[in-house]
Amino acid sequence: MDTPLPDLPYGFARTHGVAIANTDGGVEVALRAGADPTVLIEVRRHLGCSFTLRRLDPTDFDRLLHERYAMDESAAGLAGSIEGADLDSLAGMPSAEDLLDSADDAPVIRLINSVLAEAVRLGVSDVHIEPYESGLVVRMRVDGLLRETLRMPPHVAPVVVSRIKVMARLDIAERRVPQDGRIGITLGGRLLDVRVSTLPSRAGERVVLRLLDKQQAGLKLERTGLSGAAEDILKEALAEPNGIILVTGPTGSGKTTTLYACLSQLNDGSRNILTVEDPVEYAIDGVGQTQVNAKVGMTFATGLRAILRQDPDVVMVGEIRDRETAEIAVQASLTGHLVLSTVHTNDAVGAITRMRDMKVEPFLLASTLRAVVAQRLVRRLCPDCREAVPAEMGAAALLGVRTGSIVYRAVGCGACKGTGFAGRIGVFEAVRVDATIRRLINEGADEAAIARHAFATAPTLSSAALALVQAGETTPEEAIRVSRREADNA
Repeated sequence: MDTPLPDLPYGFARTHGVAIANTDGGVEVALRAGADPTVLIEVRRHLGCSFTLRRLDPTDFDRLLHERYAMDESAAGLAGSIEGADLDSLAGMPSAEDLLDSADDAPVIRLINSVLAEAVRLGVSDVHIEPYESGLVVRMRVDGLLRETLRMPPHVAPVVVSRIKVMARLDIAERRVPQDGRIGITLGGRLLDVRVSTLPSRAGERVVLRLLDKQQAGLKLERTGLSGAAEDILKEALAEPNGIILVTGPTGSGKTTTLYACLSQLNDGSRNILTVEDPVEYAIDGVGQTQVNAKVGMTFATGLRAILRQDPDVVMVGEIRDRETAEIAVQASLTGHLVLSTVHTNDAVGAITRMRDMKVEPFLLASTLRAVVAQRLVRRLCPDCREAVPAEMGAAALLGVRTGSIVYRAVGCGACKGTGFAGRIGVFEAVRVDATIRRLINEGADEAAIARHAFATAPTLSSAALALVQAGETTPEEAIRVSRREADNA
């Protein structure tokens, strides 16, 4: 069509359950199930042309609404119009307001709305707002990698940061110390929790926004990528009435997501499940969640002691990071509780050494530890554009495959926005603590001896990553990134 169609206003579309679904080869209008069809008369008058009709259930309609209106404003275009804004224009936006429905024309508000909408559209996990002398840079982390999405003049920085602090209910007058807050928002009917962290820097305050999609709270173990021997080991351990289950890996490897998936599996209404977290990332119905607050003395150890007096069956501790928490977790498992937690180590066997370092007695560790899972995240190839190629000599040697064997590489297409990847998938290794490993722990055996027995039949991180390469799920480069440490130690 030569003349672009006037789009329906977002508020009208959401209220009346009608939206333009497609304009390729004719106009198609979607009507939400249960909506009043007489609204189509007004739609016909507004568009000034005929159209075909498609009926959608509420879930599909909300998804269409989000996709169509998420980037109603251009963030890049708005950036230049902020110069005249002052801090008085920043107040007055309720934190739970639907951002797409905001009628406020203040440029800074529209800019932040657009940045958040773009982040959700791209599936971003974190938004970094970084002030420098040369300008304000906005970078977004997509599938684990940061990329710059917007650059603005330096004078914009204090206005943007102050607006975000107002939304997160932080002190806008305090710029000398770090602050943490939260913003609860809805975007096209989709509930999001945005964690806000500010940090003073040389050129102003840096802000990182972590986007937590509340729809992920009910994530199942199968959707994390857990499969085969690792899945069997973890499910066996979750069926135990007591003991400790540890999930290990570096920051950003998906440990907390795996723990939430474990809680979802256990959350059948027959158990009292309590957690101590820093912070609570997802709210789960049926689970009692407590947040650490070091300012008032609410540490992991304090919280863990308190919830053990609340008659729990399952306890989840966000992280075991000191001797006191480790000892209480061990005592909790000895008194009939199933304890789930994370430890920062590079592999599964390393968690045993870490617990020893925290002065947990070997005989106690041997009797309470049920399983340890180590994980990483690799980018998943886009199924629409991946390309089969022969493995190069260097990659083949590092992966342990024959040179010339078929692997896949990223290409890029419209479906994956030119990146060649679509989301991430977990790579796992798991150790089930059996009688032999208990004996080795009691005897103070080193990591190599424990690993030889643990992985005699179960896959390591390296072999699990290789399996994903051979299945065409990821690239050799991603697999090598995950298994580099093992290769270095070989």
